[in-house]
Amino acid sequence: MNTTTIEINNLNKKYGDILAVKNINFKIDKGKIIGLLGPNGCGKSTTIGMMLGLIKPTSGTVVINGQNIEHNRTSLLEKMNFISPYIELPKKLTVEENLKVYGRLYGVKNLEDKIYEIMEKFNLTKFKKRKTGELSSGQKNRVSLAKALVNDPEILLLDEPTASLDPDVGDTIRSFIEDFAFNKGTTILLASHNMNEVERLCHEVMMMKDGKIIDKGKSNDLINKHGRKNLEEVFLKIVRE
Repeated sequence: MNTTTIEINNLNKKYGDILAVKNINFKIDKGKIIGLLGPNGCGKSTTIGMMLGLIKPTSGTVVINGQNIEHNRTSLLEKMNFISPYIELPKKLTVEENLKVYGRLYGVKNLEDKIYEIMEKFNLTKFKKRKTGELSSGQKNRVSLAKALVNDPEILLLDEPTASLDPDVGDTIRSFIEDFAFNKGTTILLASHNMNEVERLCHEVMMMKDGKIIDKGKSNDLINKHGRKNLEEVFLKIVRE
């Protein structure tokens, strides 16, 4: 039985003379949470964009559930969702309106009940009539995460999901992601600069630099391999080499 949910094959993305993503390969099995670490500008967000079919690869393939995203984007995206700090929700719509729009796009059944449930979980009920553009960055982040979970996705791509959140709310969100992945069997790719978050949530980690994946493995294995005390020290070593 094939347990691979995501398969990235020889993926490249070139912008003019700049090769932003350089021949990367990896697989993610169903129900696994895999971390993608690297400094700003290393190609993480471009990789996620290609995995969502939002950015066309220069070469290589993104295969989701055995299907090429480029040729099956509509059907595959029904089972996927994402959060990214670089893509804002419509600012003039209220929190509730945003969730309704995205819920309808995904064809969510019993949408009113789902929106109520998800707003309660992310403590958004008191903001539901406020326009998204009027919220703080942390509040916007919570709305984006609520949007990302409105269709109970099988595959979730998270780009800095707890950025701009205070420690207490960040911890609550991490616990929710843990429980959601465990209970739903969701496959998650997590791009984050929060090393404690990655160590806590991820089964394995991929280290990216200058568009390439230069190391991967379990957090403890990487820490031991590089002779460091924690994942943050490993990250700094790799970035500065």
